[in-house]
Amino acid sequence: MNLLLQIKNLQTLLHTGPAPVMAVDGLSLQIMQGETFALLGESGCGKSMTALSVMRLLPETGEIIAGSIRIGGEDLLLLPEADMRNVRGKRISMIFQEPMLSLNPVMTVAEQIGEVLRRHFNLRGVAQHQRVLEILNQVGIPDADRRMEEYPFQFSGGMKQRVMIAMALAGEPELLIADEPTTALDVTIQAQVLDLMRDLQKRSGMSILLITHDLGVVAEMAHKVAVMYAGQIIEMATREEFFHNPSHPYSHKLFASLPAKNKRDRGLAVISGTVPPLSREFIGCRFADRCDHAWDLCRTTMPGWSEVTSGHQVKCHLFDQDNGSRAPSSVKAVEGTPQRASVLQSDCSILELLRVTDLKVYFPIQKGLMKRVVGHVKAVDGVSLTIPRGGTLALVGESGCGKTTVGKGILQLIRPTAGSVLYDGLELVGLERRQLREKRAEFQIIFQDPYSSLNPRMRIVDIIEEGMNALNVRGKPVSAGDKPSSSERWEVDALLQRVGLPPETKWRYPHEFSGGQRQRIAIARALAVNPRLLICDEPTSALDVSVQAQILNLLKELQNGLGLSYLFITHNISVVEYLADEVAVMYLGRIVERGSMDEVMGSPQHPYTQALLSAVPVIGPDLKREVIRLHGDLPSPANPPAGCHFHPRCPKVMPVCHEIYPEASSFSFTHTAHCHLYTQK
Repeated sequence: MNLLLQIKNLQTLLHTGPAPVMAVDGLSLQIMQGETFALLGESGCGKSMTALSVMRLLPETGEIIAGSIRIGGEDLLLLPEADMRNVRGKRISMIFQEPMLSLNPVMTVAEQIGEVLRRHFNLRGVAQHQRVLEILNQVGIPDADRRMEEYPFQFSGGMKQRVMIAMALAGEPELLIADEPTTALDVTIQAQVLDLMRDLQKRSGMSILLITHDLGVVAEMAHKVAVMYAGQIIEMATREEFFHNPSHPYSHKLFASLPAKNKRDRGLAVISGTVPPLSREFIGCRFADRCDHAWDLCRTTMPGWSEVTSGHQVKCHLFDQDNGSRAPSSVKAVEGTPQRASVLQSDCSILELLRVTDLKVYFPIQKGLMKRVVGHVKAVDGVSLTIPRGGTLALVGESGCGKTTVGKGILQLIRPTAGSVLYDGLELVGLERRQLREKRAEFQIIFQDPYSSLNPRMRIVDIIEEGMNALNVRGKPVSAGDKPSSSERWEVDALLQRVGLPPETKWRYPHEFSGGQRQRIAIARALAVNPRLLICDEPTSALDVSVQAQILNLLKELQNGLGLSYLFITHNISVVEYLADEVAVMYLGRIVERGSMDEVMGSPQHPYTQALLSAVPVIGPDLKREVIRLHGDLPSPANPPAGCHFHPRCPKVMPVCHEIYPEASSFSFTHTAHCHLYTQK
């Protein structure tokens, strides 16, 4: 393979605040033609800033102060801006992390792709139309001839990501930079996007710079891996060598932070502290303050590159032969502390805290000046579930299946159309406003995006006290084993300490915190009113694995100490295996399979569950999976298919599936699935 991209000693400075931030500090890497190079690391380590430096798309405060970026031998840093416009989109293209923010909302998909074709190939009229159609078909957009004239808001998240890929590929680039291309996507959509990138790479021979914090995606896609921390690359290896022998203590901790079924009885290993501010001057190793293996040398001398094996390098004094290598005895897998298991399911009704029966939430479709109702969006269409005291039920499924609406319907944040929600023996559906308000403190929700759910104009102390004052809650700080008391008021300081934040942070605003810290604040706000039931709506979505581990440990600790019950809404299967007692799989407003975690994860019966689990990336280059392909997108809940809702996408569809919705088939006392494969037997 020939060398395509070579970066040497890149230094990128951001002039923000009183001291400049060295976002990228001395980064060097090489990408060969047809190769996928993965850049792995926590948020804030400089991955995206590296990509923007290559594209020369830095913010106004950004400046490249040293180094070189060569593609095909040509130094991009020496080109005038006019020449860079011929490079962007043609030789180098980029898929940005958030497609909704990157696509122009007032231009059709065809117009946005057409811009690239006009700029680089001077295509217009019929030729441009045909090429746009060809590209959209290439990336798997169904009914492309019609949909190319639609706007971004008319596409699902997965389809928007495909449109972004189509725009990036329109210029037939030599290098594709993919910045978190699958973050927060469902596992089925993620599998489709990764397959698409692999297929296009084989077809065109392009190289990919893959920026991610997902080790599963790295294991599936990468040829080479570089681990980045605090603006520098600290480990570099082939994919096989990295997964067989991760060497830097930071890399070890990333693997130890991953949730898994075999870690259910203990807390996940976490990386203490946070990424150091890149505005400070570093003397020794940048990871020393968070490293379990650091000694005096680490804090006074910057480590150089050491070779672990051929092609595997690491910046760590543990491997520095001049200082006496400590690697064989020092770097070991890190395990979390043991934790008591949460309350398991029981058929004893006294343990039941929540029982939902045939819950339906329909939204009317209105047309005309008179707002005439012409149909309904059946967001939730007959969901039944139970949650025991101190237990966790995971609700999984693709985006748009109605998971969040179930949670809001249970809390009466959206009034159900029909059904029953029995909470601790009290029927919530139809409850008077005053009575419902009196119960509000007992069930709370942690929203998916903490930044959107925290008032940016309020300090943290006001955010936490707001709910307490509104619900007239009085309590006291609790520790593991204590029960909430109404005799004394919760102290905000103690509450912040409970979720792992220093008390002085209460005077800060939400924008002054990282994503994981904001999620902790959202949890603190929910806990401030002494709840018994928490509905967690994707609380770890798009978080780094190290931050995710902190949040999962916190949720488990709180459950064990306070006896909380959780409805955990997620599409992250590894989190389900680590946290859940029971699992309910949802598709198009209905639960299609449910059972204990071991039953559903270990022996899925419904074809949709099987496809969902098959799409989960496997950690480790030697482990292979056979993905069950689902054709098309989730049908519209405004017009669900007749019979089994899954039949248009099911690989095992039968004639009866088109006509009748299947009854529940039981495989054990707790395990059921709605599928004609079993009712026909």
